[in-house]
Amino acid sequence: MKKLAVIGANEFQNPLIEKAKEMGFETHVFAWAAGDIGEQTADVFHPISITEKEAIWQVCRQAGVQACCSIGSDLAVHTVNYVQRRLGNPCNPDITDTIATNKYAMRQALTEAGVACPRFLRVSAAPEETALDGMGWPLIVKPTDRSGSRGIYKVEDYAALAAAVPLAVEQSFEKAAIIEQFISGTEYSCESISFAGEHHILALTKKYTTGAPHFIETGHAEPADDIPPALLPAVRGTVLSALDALHIAYGASHAEFLITPQGDVRIVEVGARMGGDCIGSDLVYLSTGVDFMAAVIDAACGRAPDLTPKRAPGPARIRFIFTAADAAEMERIRRAAPDTVWRAEYDGAPDKAVTDSSNRHGYWITTV
Repeated sequence: MKKLAVIGANEFQNPLIEKAKEMGFETHVFAWAAGDIGEQTADVFHPISITEKEAIWQVCRQAGVQACCSIGSDLAVHTVNYVQRRLGNPCNPDITDTIATNKYAMRQALTEAGVACPRFLRVSAAPEETALDGMGWPLIVKPTDRSGSRGIYKVEDYAALAAAVPLAVEQSFEKAAIIEQFISGTEYSCESISFAGEHHILALTKKYTTGAPHFIETGHAEPADDIPPALLPAVRGTVLSALDALHIAYGASHAEFLITPQGDVRIVEVGARMGGDCIGSDLVYLSTGVDFMAAVIDAACGRAPDLTPKRAPGPARIRFIFTAADAAEMERIRRAAPDTVWRAEYDGAPDKAVTDSSNRHGYWITTV
C-alpha cells in the first residue's frame, strides 16, 4: 500500500490526512501526543515532535513511506524537506528551508533579488535609537522565525519599540527579532503551487485582521475581487519574482503582500507551504475547484500536479471566532442558511482572550 508521512496532527492538518486516505495512502502522522484530531484519523500515529526530523526519517525509512508533506506550518518545512531529500524525492533546495522560514533571511534574499522591500534590521535586544535613523515611524517588530501572528507589534515611538523588542525576541526560537518600516495598504495573499520550477498561481486571497498592534487574522475571502485589474500583472510579477528569489521550485507557496494606496505591490513574507487558516485546505478548492491538497501530495510524490477543476468555483470565506458575539453570528448563519456553511469549529470558550492565531476560538467557512 502507498504510504504518506504527514507532519502535524492538528485540525488544520487533518484535511490533508483525510485527503491522503481518500487518494489511497496509508497515513503516518507525526506530532506530539496532545489529543489532536489527526491522532485519531491517522492510519498510524507516531508521537514524535515535528522538529525531530532525523527520528521521523528513521520511522519513515523503516515503514516504507513514499513521500512526506504538510500544510500551513513553517515549523514543518524543515522536516518535510529533510525527509523528502532522504527519500530521493524532488523538493526545494536546502537554502529554501532557511530563507522561507526566517523573516530576516527572507528579507535579505528578496532584497538581493531586487524585490522591493521595506528597510529592516535584525536585533536580539532593543537597539540604540540612532540605529533606526531613516526608517521613520511607525515600525513593525516581530520574531524572525515565528508565524501565526505571534509576537507582532506596531510601535509609534522609541519607548514602545524598546518595550516590544524583548517580547518579540522571547517568542522567537532563535531569540531574535526583525524591525521593519511599516507600510500601509490592503493585505492579500497569493496561493500557488510549483513543480520543476514552474509556478502556477491558483488564487488571490483577501485578508482581514484586527489591525494594530498585533494584526491577528479575523478572516479570509477568495477570490480577492477588489484588486484593480490593471494591478494584476504587477501582483503576478512580484509574487513570481519572490518565489524565484527564495528558490521555491516544488510544492505549495503562500505569498503575503500589500497593495499601497499608491498602487505599489509589496511582499510581506512568503511561506514555502500552503496558507494556513484553511486557505490552502478549503478556500482554494471552493473558490477555484482545484484540489490543492491532492496537488501538494502529487508534487511530493514527484508527479506533476493535476490542476483540473474538480467542482464549480465560487466565492468562499472563513471567519474566525474571537468573542461570544462571533459565535452567535456563526450559529445564526448555521440556522438561517445551513447550505452555505462548508465547515465550522468552536471551542465554546469565548471569554478567553485571543492573543494570536493559535488561540482563536474557532471558525466557520461559507461558500457564498
